[in-house]
Amino acid sequence: MTERHIHPTRRAALGLIGAAVALPRLAGAAAGAISGIAFGTTWQISGAAPADLEGLRPKIDALFAAIDAQMSPWRADSGLSRFNAMGAGDMAVDPETLHVTRAALALAQASGGAFDPTVGPLVARWGFGPIAGGATPDWRGLRVGNGAIGKTRDDLTLDLCGIAKGRALDLAVTLVRDAGGDNLLFDLGGELRALGQHPSGRDWRVAVQHPLPDQPPAATLRLAQGQAVATSGLRTQSYVLDGRTYGHIIDPGAQAPADGGLMSVTVLADDAMTADGWATALFAAGAGGGIDLARRNSVAALFLVRDGTVIAQRATGRIADQLL
Repeated sequence: MTERHIHPTRRAALGLIGAAVALPRLAGAAAGAISGIAFGTTWQISGAAPADLEGLRPKIDALFAAIDAQMSPWRADSGLSRFNAMGAGDMAVDPETLHVTRAALALAQASGGAFDPTVGPLVARWGFGPIAGGATPDWRGLRVGNGAIGKTRDDLTLDLCGIAKGRALDLAVTLVRDAGGDNLLFDLGGELRALGQHPSGRDWRVAVQHPLPDQPPAATLRLAQGQAVATSGLRTQSYVLDGRTYGHIIDPGAQAPADGGLMSVTVLADDAMTADGWATALFAAGAGGGIDLARRNSVAALFLVRDGTVIAQRATGRIADQLL
């Protein structure tokens, strides 16, 4: 594990509490881009002349719309919402919901429950989500198999928000690649994945923004062919009450927003779903627990940790080799 320190200005240090954590972004302009809106955020594909990609826009929009209809907890008519409304038992679902749910349960096991797809009611209780209910999180009460997902208790619910956006990004990359696209960078709400190289012939470079306002990027990462990066942190989904910032990522063990001095965690992986899910899990685990968890699972992660007036960078796995 490597460690660096960022010394913010006095004005920035005073603003430490309540600062939002920004997402990784493209470092430097690419040749062109197309963009749109999905999942309540924006998407963008950079690196080719827009005309080369414009013909794929309807297919990309349709792909994202299908994922939203299958897995959105904000839509009463989604397959996920129907599952949450039913009692104990099994429900047939589409292959993508099956795939993402299976991945979510595997991550819950690997993370010791730091990632818990049954945490939705707690997210809502703290003011960040739509899944009502009083169930204590228990991912072991969910099951996947034979084209269906199931639950052992009437009050259990499923929330895939911590991983589904990454899967949507992976599917978009596959769609464009299969259509002949290359040398592109995909951005879905700050989650990034590279397809080929930057038009200049080098690897893509993405900036991890500083968690404090008015500061230069905290780090710049080299993103090689096929790699993905995702960040979890306070971001814009947070509020301040009595001097404490409450973020939207819940620590299932504490049944409260994750705390412990961790301001953001950025994960590098070979696909966006893995990066998305592990970023959620590591942030939920907090600074100490998250770093240990990343090391045990060989996760490439960059942690920005509050330490008095200093923000320490702590890197695990191969991400240290890709910091510029």
